[in-house]
Amino acid sequence: MQWIKLRQIFTANQHSDWMYSHGSNPVFHLEDDGTTRIYFTCRDENSRSHIAYVDVDFEDDFKILSISQEPVLAPGTPGLFDDSGVVMGQFQKINGKLYLYYLGWNLKVTVPWLNTIGLAIYNTKLKKFEKYSKAPIMDRSGVDPYSISYPSILFEEGKYKMWYGSNLSWGENPESMLHVIKYAESSDGINWNRTNHIAVNLEHKNEYALSKPWVIKENGVYKMWYSYRGNGSIDEYRIGYAESLNGFDWIRKDDEVGIDVSPMGWDSQMISYPCVFDYKGERYMLYNGDGYGKTGFGIAKLRKHV
Repeated sequence: MQWIKLRQIFTANQHSDWMYSHGSNPVFHLEDDGTTRIYFTCRDENSRSHIAYVDVDFEDDFKILSISQEPVLAPGTPGLFDDSGVVMGQFQKINGKLYLYYLGWNLKVTVPWLNTIGLAIYNTKLKKFEKYSKAPIMDRSGVDPYSISYPSILFEEGKYKMWYGSNLSWGENPESMLHVIKYAESSDGINWNRTNHIAVNLEHKNEYALSKPWVIKENGVYKMWYSYRGNGSIDEYRIGYAESLNGFDWIRKDDEVGIDVSPMGWDSQMISYPCVFDYKGERYMLYNGDGYGKTGFGIAKLRKHV
């Protein structure tokens, strides 16, 4: 496959006090009224993360039509699992309701942070997302004792299937996390049975993190895009790719991903946090550039093979 980079779309650039910087973890969502909306994570002046959105015109070079005037989700009150920030994860339609899975951040002392997975549900009357609980729906456990991250969810065969990040170890430095992608299942999208199965493992020399899986199923094949960090002399994130016939056992094919950093510009040092989707017969990828989204997000289109 080969991705054609189209353009950088957005970065916060001091837009407001709560949308002060970044444009991380972009996720495309086609609204019920046909609006093409991109949800993302921004940071306030104190670097606490919020979830926001921009509406873009796919017919006019991805021109920004509007920007959310208030957070889609904001950090929780002190002491809660998301008091240091909320981070965009993924949407899932369940029983006619739109679920938003997100990460809750806690800053820590002995380790840099703790991530857990929270849930918000869209209230159609109030026209806003409301947090399902003051507690995460996926917290640390016996199989995930350190920190967990970004879920990707598909529904098939009467159950919800989740691929998510989990630390195998932790310490003072990010390099100690050994963050891999695991697998879980659920009958309702809220209570998850964690198998402790590592779906995608570390492979490259010096590699220590796999992050934000994005899974689709096409022609009987599960396809996953993700970020990976640490590969020989390359320490910054790159986007990887893997395939599976059962969703359980995966083969990494990073050399086939077809996208890399640019020679110069906003994504010349790092690319990460892919979101792959189809729209009007084309396949697109939203992704972040340098600084974990500090330079915002851009879009690429898959080149069609004739």
